[in-house]
Amino acid sequence: MISEITDGTFQEETWEGLVLTDFWATWCGPCRTQAPILEQLAQDYDETEIKITKLNIDENMDTPVKFGIMSIPTLLLQKNGEVLEKLVGVHSKEQLKEVIEKYL
Repeated sequence: MISEITDGTFQEETWEGLVLTDFWATWCGPCRTQAPILEQLAQDYDETEIKITKLNIDENMDTPVKFGIMSIPTLLLQKNGEVLEKLVGVHSKEQLKEVIEKYL
């Protein structure tokens, strides 16, 4: 399952465990391409392994600035609040699994 998060809930939602956050916007074509790939990825992992979240950059502008998000989609992989990877652009399910498996 993918959780929708906000500037207000970002720290609480990403503080513990392995978390992948999708920075996206409704008008972004590549973001719409990435979304179903993330849905498939979420079905392959239990939430105890990795939590997948999305943050709409048009509605939440503080967090993208804090992490230097300059283009979307950008995926931020964190473990216990520490940034491990920043992936810019559309990535395949296989590419994402390869990155995630390094940290499980």
